[in-house]
Amino acid sequence: MPLQVSQIAAPQEPFDRISAIDILRGIALFGVLMVNLVTEFRVDVFQQFLPTTSPASEMDHYVETGVGVFLELKAFALFSFLFGVGLAIQFERLAKTQRRLVLLVRRLVVLLGFGLIHFYLIWNGDILTEYALIGLIALPMLYLSNVWLATIALLLLAFYMGLPHSLSPDFFWPSTEWLQQHVEEANRVYASGSYAEILKFSWQEIPHIVPLHLAIASRTLALFLLGAVAWRTGLLRQPKRHQALLVGLMVFGLLVGSALNLLEAVGPHSTWIGVARTLDGLAPLSPVILAMGYMSAVIVLVSFTPARGVLSVFGPLGRMAFTNYLMQSLIFCGIFYGYGLGYFGKLGATSTLILGVAVYAIQIVISIRWLERYRFGPVEWLWRTLMYGTRQPFAQFRTI
Repeated sequence: MPLQVSQIAAPQEPFDRISAIDILRGIALFGVLMVNLVTEFRVDVFQQFLPTTSPASEMDHYVETGVGVFLELKAFALFSFLFGVGLAIQFERLAKTQRRLVLLVRRLVVLLGFGLIHFYLIWNGDILTEYALIGLIALPMLYLSNVWLATIALLLLAFYMGLPHSLSPDFFWPSTEWLQQHVEEANRVYASGSYAEILKFSWQEIPHIVPLHLAIASRTLALFLLGAVAWRTGLLRQPKRHQALLVGLMVFGLLVGSALNLLEAVGPHSTWIGVARTLDGLAPLSPVILAMGYMSAVIVLVSFTPARGVLSVFGPLGRMAFTNYLMQSLIFCGIFYGYGLGYFGKLGATSTLILGVAVYAIQIVISIRWLERYRFGPVEWLWRTLMYGTRQPFAQFRTI
C-alpha cells in the first residue's frame, strides 16, 4: 500500500542518519569555502586565467599552491559526489509513494530557485543552480540499474578527459586582453562599488561564467551518478562489508591523486618528466581521484578508528551545509565587497585563509548549538517545506 506524503515527509531522527555522510559534507564544505575565498571572493574569478604574478609573500605562495593542489576542484568533486548520494537517498526513501518523481522534481526546482536568487542577487560564484539543473538530468537515470549508472558515469568521465584536448580554450573563455581589462575593472567595482553597481557588474560576468560550468558539467553528472551507485551498493551505509575496497580506494586516491596534482603544479621538470608523461592521460581526472581518496579516508577513519570522535565535530555543520553555504556568501560579500568592508583585492591568500578558518570554526559552534534545539538548519527546513508542500516540524522533540 503506497504511503501518504505526510508519512514520507517525516524527518529522519539524528540516530537514523549516517554520521559519516554528514561529516563528509561538512569537510567538503570547508574545502569549498577555502577555494572560494582564495580564488573568487578576495579576487575576481577570472584572475586565475591570467599569467601568474608573484604573491605578496612566500607564505601566500604556499597557501595558493596548497589550495590549488589539494582543494581546488577536489572539494567540488567531493561535494558533487555527495549531492548524488543525497539524491539517491531521497529517491529510495520516496519509493513507496506514487508521487516520488513529482516530489523529487519539486525538490530540484526549489533548489534551482534558491540557486538563481543566490546567483543573481548575492554572488555569481553560485554552484546550486548547476547542481539543480544537472540533478534534473540525473533524476530519470536513477530508474536505471547500478550497472547502467556506472557505465554512463564512466562514459561521461571519458568524455570529460577528452574535452580539454579536443576544444580550444577560446571556445570557453575570452582572450587574455579581455581578461586583463576585466580584472582591472573588477578590482575597482567590487572593492568600492555600491550594491547596485556590483550587481550590474556581476551580471555582466555571467555570460562568461556559464561556459566554465558547462566545461565541467559532464564530470559533475558523472559524480552524481557515482554517488548514487555508492549509496545503492552500501559503500557508505555498510562500510564493514566494503572495508577492503574503501582502504584500497583511500590508498590509491590519496597517493595517485596527490602525485597527479603535484606533477601538474610543479610542471614536467627533468627529474619527473618520464612520470609526468606516463600519467598525463589521467591529469583531467586528478581532482576526482584525489576527492575519492578523501572520501574513502574519512569513511575509513570514521568507521574503523577512534578518529570518529574528533571528526564528528564536522557532522552538525554538514547537516546544515545548505544554510552554512549561503551564510558564507553573505558574510564574505559583506567583508570583501564595496557595500561592506571593501577588502576585495586587498588581502593576501594567507590572511584570507585565516579569516575563512575563523568563520568556519564559528559556524561549527553555531551549527552544534542550533541542532540542539532544531531538527534542521533554517534553509533546509524551508527547502523541505516547499518540496513536500506541508510545514515541516522544526523544533526538536524534548522529553523531561
